[in-house]
Amino acid sequence: MPKMNRLVLAALAVFGAGAAMAQSSVTLYGRINTTVERQKLGDVSNTVMQNNASRWGVRGTEDLGDGLKAGFVLESGFSSDTGAADATFFGRQSEVNLEGGFGMLRLGNYFPGSYFAIPDYVSMHNHDTGPSSDALYVDPNWMGAGVASQYGAGGLGTKNRIGYSAPTFGGFSAEGSMSLHEKTAGTNNKNGYDLAANYNAGPLALGGGYSYWNNNWQAALRAAYTLGQFTVGGYYQRNDDDLLGSRNNFRLSGMYVLGASEFHANVGRANKWSKLSDSGATQWTLGYNYNLSKRTKVYGYYTRINNDGNASYGYDATASGGAGQNFSSFALGVRHNF
Repeated sequence: MPKMNRLVLAALAVFGAGAAMAQSSVTLYGRINTTVERQKLGDVSNTVMQNNASRWGVRGTEDLGDGLKAGFVLESGFSSDTGAADATFFGRQSEVNLEGGFGMLRLGNYFPGSYFAIPDYVSMHNHDTGPSSDALYVDPNWMGAGVASQYGAGGLGTKNRIGYSAPTFGGFSAEGSMSLHEKTAGTNNKNGYDLAANYNAGPLALGGGYSYWNNNWQAALRAAYTLGQFTVGGYYQRNDDDLLGSRNNFRLSGMYVLGASEFHANVGRANKWSKLSDSGATQWTLGYNYNLSKRTKVYGYYTRINNDGNASYGYDATASGGAGQNFSSFALGVRHNF
C-alpha cells in the first residue's frame, strides 16, 4: 500500500506540473538575414557581406485567470556575417507586460508604435532592414529608424518606456508610450512621447504616428491598399526640429505578387530642412523576393540614395568624408525566420 501511495502521489505531481505548464508558454524565435552586396559611397566601391538586422529572442505568456495574462519579450540582435552579439545583449527588446480586457500595459525597452505604423509598414521588400531600409524617416525620440544622429540631438532611444495598447475594436487599434528621461545632474532633457493608431478594413490599411522629445516632433500618416495581386502604399511625414527647422518627407511603395515571386519598388523624397540649405535627398529601391517557404526566401535588390550637398542620409558624415555623397548597393541575400 505505501508503494501504491507513492506511485499515486508521483502521478498527481506529474499531472499537476503538466497542468501548470499548460497555463504558460515560452517560445524561441528569430530571424537570420544576410546579403552579399556591392556598395558604393561617393567614389569608393566595396564588396561586403551585410547583416540585415538579424536577431533572436524568447517570448512567453502566463494565463493568470479571469482573462488576465502576464508576458515578457527578450530580444537580442547579432551580426549574421561575423556572429558577434550586439553590445547591449537585449538591446532590441526587454519588456514585461500585463494583458486583459482593458488592453495591454508594457514596461521596459521596445520599439515605438509609430515606427511600425509608418516606415516599417511601407517598407515591404525587406522589412525596413539593412542598407535598403528607409533612410529618410526621422523620429526625434528614437533615431534608429533611418537617419544618422547628426540630424537632431538623438532622443532617448527605445529604453525606459511605459506603454499602453488599447483593445482592438472594429479594425481600429491604438497605443501610446512615454520614455522616461531619468534625469542626471546638469541635463535639461525631458521625457519622450509616442502615439500610434492603425485601422484595417479589408483591403484598406491606414496608420498614423506622432513622436515628441525636447520640443522636437514628427507626425506622419500612412495608407496602403491591396487589389488582387497588387499592393500600393505610402506615407507623409512632417518634422519640426529646434536646430534644423521643419521639413516634409514622402514615400510611395508597391508590390506585385505572382505565385512565390514578389516584385517590389519604392521611392522616397525628403525635402530640405528649413534652416539648412541644400539638405534634401531622394531614395529609391527595386527588389525581387522568391519565397521558398513561409519562413525562407531568397531575394535581391538595388537601392540608391541621392544626397544634396549638405545631406548625409544613409551614412555617418563625420566618419565618411563629409556630407553630399551618394550611396548605392546591389544585393543578393537569404532570409530565414524561425
